[in-house]
Amino acid sequence: QVQLVESGGGLVQAGGSLRLSCTASGNILRFNAMGWYRQAPGKQRELIATISSVGRTTYADSMKGRFTISRDSRKNTVYLQMNSLKPEDTAVYYCNADGRGTILPDYWGQGTQVTVAT
Repeated sequence: QVQLVESGGGLVQAGGSLRLSCTASGNILRFNAMGWYRQAPGKQRELIATISSVGRTTYADSMKGRFTISRDSRKNTVYLQMNSLKPEDTAVYYCNADGRGTILPDYWGQGTQVTVAT
């Protein structure tokens, strides 16, 4: 069992920045990839970005440019740097550990709320 704990969410003014962290209780390099998703009220959960076990990053087209995913494998932590935040970025942000191609299942964190005020 792996636990993912997100932190760094909160209230920020439009145009501001936040950095989210996701710390895993196990080795994140065992997973196919780590990712960040978000879910706004009344909407489906959507992909923001992923970082593979070999460090390759991918972004949803709509997220390119303002969001950056990174990791510190020594700390088993994945980060999401968010810049130029907009009110429409308001959502609960979730960390995901993708077990595809491994013997591990997928894991999700509990989520962290990000609210962008006008």
